[in-house]
Amino acid sequence: MATFDWSHCPAVESIPGKRSGAWVFRDTRTPVSVVFDNLEAGASIEEIMDWFHLSHAQVVAVIEFAARSLDAPMIAPPAPVPDAHLI
Repeated sequence: MATFDWSHCPAVESIPGKRSGAWVFRDTRTPVSVVFDNLEAGASIEEIMDWFHLSHAQVVAVIEFAARSLDAPMIAPPAPVPDAHLI
């Protein structure tokens, strides 16, 4: 799964000591990754909601957040600084 700044998604939280600080659905211990892992395996949103006791709004919120994050422009890494002995 790509790395996103989940701190901007209101449906999730990360609390030190809760699931080792992994991003989970707010007020649960369910990792966000279960949505993407199970969608990739062929599960439907309804099945994921059922299996992990999540609401439609929770699942859609993380999917939409991930989709918007993928659309965000990429920031180019800084150009490498040449070694002083090469100048």
